Amino acid sequence: MGHRDKVILTKILSEINIAQEMLGLLSLVEFEADEVLKRAICMTVINIGELVKNLSDECRDEYPAVPWRAIAGFRDIAAHKYQTLRMADVYETVKTDFSNLYVKISQMIDDKR
Repeated sequence: MGHRDKVILTKILSEINIAQEMLGLLSLVEFEADEVLKRAICMTVINIGELVKNLSDECRDEYPAVPWRAIAGFRDIAAHKYQTLRMADVYETVKTDFSNLYVKISQMIDDKR
């Protein structure tokens, strides 16, 4: 993994932190009622997906346990099909999947120190 990949992975960790801080302890009902927050969180999903697309093939290939394709795909849905995006899926992604992704990416960065 090169320096560029490490920078991108660090930015992904930052985006995960931002999304989790914005969501905080809100319930799904509270999240769904806040249009500004929904759009802001979706923007972080888009940012993360875009960052993933910019990782080198070597980096993604070295860590096949990370669902790179699914992350990029979710970005595409959030960016291009926002009106049909299920906010419950976005909420669950931030609440559950982002924590797991944060751990995996942190381990990746630590492996290369």
